[in-house]
Order: sequence, then C-alpha cells, then structure tokens
Amino acid sequence: MLHHPRPDILSPISRLALTISGCVQGVGFRPFVYRLANDEGLAGWVRNTLGGVAIEVEGEYRAIERFVARLNAEAIAPAVIETVATRELDPRGAAGFHCLASVAGDEACGPILPDLVVCDACQAEICDSGNRRYRYPFTSCMHCGPRYSIIEGLPYDRERTVMRHFPMCSTCASEYSDPDSRRFHAETNACPKCGPQLALLDMEGSITDSPSEAFDKAVTAIRQGSIVAIKGLGGFQLLVDARCVEAVATLRARKRRPAKPFAVMVSALEHVREIAEVTRAEEALLRSAVGPIVLIKRLRHGQVDLAENIAPENPLIGVMLPTTPLHHILLQALGFPIVCTSGNGTSEPLAADDEEALARLSGIADLILTHDRPILNRVDDSIVRVIDGGNAILRCARGHAPVVLKGNVKNLPVVALGGHLKNSLALGVGEKIVLGPHIGDLDSAETRILFDCSVERFGNLHGVKPCRIAYDGHSGYYSTAFAEAAGGPAQKVQHHLAHVLAAMAEHGLTGPVLGMAWDGSGDGGDGTIWGGEFLLVDDSRWRRIAHIRNFPLPGGDSAIREPRRAAIGALSQCYGDALWKREDIPAVASFSHSERAILRTAMTRKINAPLTSSMGRLFDIVASVLGLRQIVSFEGEAALAVEFAAGCLRNPTALPAPILSQMNGSEQIDWRPMLETLCESALQGVSTDELAGGFHVWLSKAACLVARRAGISKVVLTGGCFQNALLCGLVAKDLREAGFEPFMHRKIPCNDGGLAVGQAAFAASPLTQEEG
Repeated sequence: MLHHPRPDILSPISRLALTISGCVQGVGFRPFVYRLANDEGLAGWVRNTLGGVAIEVEGEYRAIERFVARLNAEAIAPAVIETVATRELDPRGAAGFHCLASVAGDEACGPILPDLVVCDACQAEICDSGNRRYRYPFTSCMHCGPRYSIIEGLPYDRERTVMRHFPMCSTCASEYSDPDSRRFHAETNACPKCGPQLALLDMEGSITDSPSEAFDKAVTAIRQGSIVAIKGLGGFQLLVDARCVEAVATLRARKRRPAKPFAVMVSALEHVREIAEVTRAEEALLRSAVGPIVLIKRLRHGQVDLAENIAPENPLIGVMLPTTPLHHILLQALGFPIVCTSGNGTSEPLAADDEEALARLSGIADLILTHDRPILNRVDDSIVRVIDGGNAILRCARGHAPVVLKGNVKNLPVVALGGHLKNSLALGVGEKIVLGPHIGDLDSAETRILFDCSVERFGNLHGVKPCRIAYDGHSGYYSTAFAEAAGGPAQKVQHHLAHVLAAMAEHGLTGPVLGMAWDGSGDGGDGTIWGGEFLLVDDSRWRRIAHIRNFPLPGGDSAIREPRRAAIGALSQCYGDALWKREDIPAVASFSHSERAILRTAMTRKINAPLTSSMGRLFDIVASVLGLRQIVSFEGEAALAVEFAAGCLRNPTALPAPILSQMNGSEQIDWRPMLETLCESALQGVSTDELAGGFHVWLSKAACLVARRAGISKVVLTGGCFQNALLCGLVAKDLREAGFEPFMHRKIPCNDGGLAVGQAAFAASPLTQEEG
C-alpha cells in the first residue's frame, strides 16, 4: 500500500498501480472498478491483462486508501480477488477514469470464468412482454451467460470470443458504454436485432423459416413425445417429456442406455419440491450461478408423476433448473418437466455444432433446435451431490470448470493427461493447477480426437506452452500411448498416488498424510490391479502401507461388466473347490456348467485372471452375493445398488471384524470372514438391506483400523468409491470420533475426473516410492 512520509499533510496527490489476480475477467470487475474510482473521485484506468486486471489510480492519498480497502471488501461474486500487488508511481496530473483496451501481458494462466446460468435480472427481461429482449434466448449481462464455452484466449474481451461475429446494434452499444448499465462492458451483450438466432433442422439438415417458428415447432414436437436435440451453452442436449414412459424408453433404446439415470429439468424451485425431497443445501446448489445437476431424493408419490424409467431402481434423481434463457422459455411454453441429457451417443463426446449433431445424433433425435453462436470449448453439465454436509462434485464441467487451485510448489508448465475414464486435463503453471472440464471416457475414436485437440488447446487458451507431460502409467490407456508418442519430457504417475495428491492439492495439505484411495482399478506397477489402497505420503516420499487382500478377476476387464465374475474370484478364496458345487450362491448359479469349467481352469492356470485389491470390485462382489446385480450396463451400477440397499443403516448386520495381516511388506485387510458371513446370511434369508448396511459399517471399521495403526492425523478420502454418500459420511464420522481429521473432495471430483490435478502436483514435486 501507500507509504506517504507525511500523513498529516492535507490530501497529497498520489498515484498507485495495482495488479489483481483471481477470478476478475468476465464478471463485471472492470465496471465495478470504474464505478468505485469515480465514487472516490480518482483518475486513472483499468484494463484486462493475460494474468488478471491492471489498474492505475491517481488522486488524494486518503481516497486511494479507501479505494483499495473497498476493492477487497465490496467485490461481488462471482468475482474473486486472490492477490493485489501494488506499486507507487509519480502523479501525472491525470483527469477522468477510463476502461482501456486489454493488453496481453507476460503473466501466464489467468483464470477463465466458467459459464454461468441466466441471472434473475435477465430472466425478468425475457418474461416481460414489454422488454425488447422478451423471449430472446441469448439474453445475458455481466453477471451471467457464456464465458469458457465461447472464449478463444485471454484477456477476456469480445474480440477474443465468438461474439465478435455479432456486431452490436446502436442500442446494445449504448448499454455497453453506459457505466450505470449492468451491461457496461458486457462482452456477450446482444439482442434480437444484432445477436444470435435460433433455427430448427430436421435430420436431413433442412431449416425452418424463422426463429419463432423454430421454437414453436420444437415445443410442439416435445409435447407430442418426440426427441429434440437443442444446442445449449456447451454442446447439444437431448430433451423429451419427463412424464412420458414411452418417450423415455425410446430415448433409452436409441441412445443405447438401458439403465443409467437421466437428469430432469424443471422450471423453478417450487416445482422441484413436487418431485423430490430437497434440503436447504440442495436448494442452494440448484439456485447457484453454477446451475449443476443435483442428485436428490426422489418423491415416489409426488405431485408430478415422472416416468419410472428415468432412474430405474434408484431412490435419487438428478435435477436441474433452467441454465439458459432458451431453457427458461422452453419450460414456460411446455409447462412440464423434461429429461435433459447429454447430446451424444454411447461413449462419444457432446456434439457441439450442427454438422456433428446431424452426423452423430441421427437415429437418436427427431429434430434439432440449434443457433448460430459457435461453441469453441464444449462442456457438459456438472453433477453435484451433498455428502457429509458439503458439496461433492461428481462431474466437473459447466459452471465449475476450469477450476483453479493454488499449488504448494512452483510449476514449470506441465499438462497432465488424467485417466482413461472420466477424462479431464490439468495445467500446472506458476503456483497454480488448473483443472479443465470433463471430456469423457477415452474408449471411442471421437472422444480420443477431442482429447488430442484439447491437450494443445488447453495450454493455448491459458497462454502457456507446456514443456512436460504427466500421465497415468497404465500400459493400456490411450493417454499413456499419447504421452509416449509425444516425444518430450514425460512423467509417469501411479494412479492412486495421483488421487491422494489431488486431494492434498485441493486442501493445500503437506505431509505426512494418510491417503485412502478406494476406486475401481489402477495399475499398481507390481503386476496387480490396485484399488483399495492406504498410502502414506510425506514431503518427498510415499509408501503403500496397507490394502485389501488381493483376489483374482476371472476374465479381466469382463469382470467390470459382470460382478458375478469378481464374486467367483473372491468366493473361491472363501470356499475353495467346494464353491463350484454351490449352486445356491447367485454368482455360481448364473453360469452354466460349461462356463464354470472354463472359469475354474482359467483361475487355476492364472489365464486372464489378474489379482486385484480393488474396492470397487469388492462392492461388485457384495452386489452379486446379495443378488442385486450379476451383470451391469454402466460403471458403478452394482456399487450404487449396494449403497441404496443399505439406505440409512437402520439395522446393519454385525459382520466379523476386519483383520490386518502382514504380507509382502504391507498389511492386508482380510475380507474373507466378512464375505463368507455375508454370503451365508443372505442364503439364510437375512435382509439384504441389513447386510448391505453391515458391509458399509465393516468398511468404516477397516478404515479406522488402518488409521490407528498408521497414527497419522490427516486422512484424505479419495477415489470413486467415495462418491457413495453413505460410505463417505460414515467413514468421515468414525474417523473424527477416533481423533483423526478427514478431508474430502469439494472442488474437484474424487473420481478419475480429478486425477489430472494429482498428476500435475507430482510433476511439480516428484516423490520417491518406498517399499512397504
């Protein structure tokens, strides 16, 4: 701040330069600075830079002091000031305060604001028949609308967004220049006269005559049970009547999605209460500027009868409020909730332009409601769940991403490639790690093409050129092949260590930390598949101190789709050869005699039956033993069935206590007594709910047992299994009661969607693995 030698001198003239970092572009920060400076009678200027915002103010010494104090105190969300660097300058006799054209400075990686849902003021305008923006689907202001999805690079100005294709009319230009308007320097400003317009395409690509006709025909089609693809903020979405079982069934069949839940969009919060039990925390999420899909408890006998096949056998439902003006006016016109799901085929990325939509949604959608505002950076809807009293992001996308985390170590520019499933990229630069939005599973050729483009574009978007790559070491991953083919410096990072480091980076933790990384699978580097891990992480080293006992996975990857295979592998360690005669056990009974013979031979000869310590597969085993799932159609389906069966732990069955035994340098949790008791109890007719509850309690006891043995106070809960709200909450509660301090993911996903953050953290400060 200022250091004037004679503060008793009356109102000396001073000049101060300020460099602001944080979320300060695209949030109305420059207009805020402009009004603040004028309020204090100061001269000078404000402008965007590559790294944030630069300000110079000149005027009375006390006025500048007040300006700086108010700058920090009065900034309005979503603006976030992280740092303010000041430098005193010589006065220049300046007059007036101005918003100057942006310049690209040499500070790298200024944060890019995520897309924001339509604000209340803009919503009021589109509902006002006397307003010039009445029912205009692209209404926005400084406080809402597209940001990340339309930006080409920093600094954030209209000329570096797709809005440069839409010159403002005189009325919009007047708003843009008016300091008293909420559209003062709003780079997305537009109206029906000068802005983007709707169009309706049939699946042959023929177009309607006018925007109003396009909208009306789309509404009629949805009313009649058709599937309409609409171009949203970050890509296409598929819409159908959420009340119509036949329409939802058609969507499932065409999208080849037999059981995975669909999200539902309703017009207002009061209508959410007609279909779901909403807590205050969930209401806050629904009403937030992020506007995510929120997983909440479904009302089985609500005021609105949703189609049962929206979320089969699932007590939760994903609900969202309208995210754009187009969604608002659609729901107003329809008067009923709609299914709103990603506009893609199985394992494909979102379609983002008309050509992609016509090619990839043919056979799924009946009509396409599109517009002429390009999407540069496609981004899906975020998914959030309230876990242990806080927000847990399950899919980091629109409204959340890019996420900026402060690192503990200064990074050379590095791009982290994430995992094979739920892929997202991270950029480590300076003292920041930036997590990009969800890309998808790298199984399809289309998603791999998007991944290839995203790796280069992500660095360019933030104004840096990464000089290193960090990646998962699994030999079968596409990202591994990409890293090895890149030819530059590359850093391999063990999968579960990356999970733990991601949680540590999110919370700013340094070692020692006990990381509980529980997920489906990850290459252990020792010839086995890890997944139920306890890792000790210190400042310069890490060690696997415990894991659940290994079991074979007959069929390898096939066991992911068939929980019965994992069950056969584990139960063979409980019953030995006697297992093959136990046709009373559901997993055994589900295979024919010839199939059992093949499985038995494969495990005996260790043919395609890798050993694993996967916690995700242990959930699958329990699902199979309890008769909940033998075959699944989407990732996590069996684990969800076990969680939902356990409910609220009303009367959990007491199972044999977890046992720790030393083996090959680390301790193993022996699950065999638990699983055999679970299996026999199920066959004796003990309630499935009570047994599923008992399994969750057993897991929490195992977690506390290892934590006590390790004696480390800070414990992070990470990996996809901790998407389970019952498990995460129970483990956290029991750890706290035992004197530990648990940390859960809040800003980034605990699943593989957050993996790249840990990879970037490792690349900044590599750790040495110690043998257990």
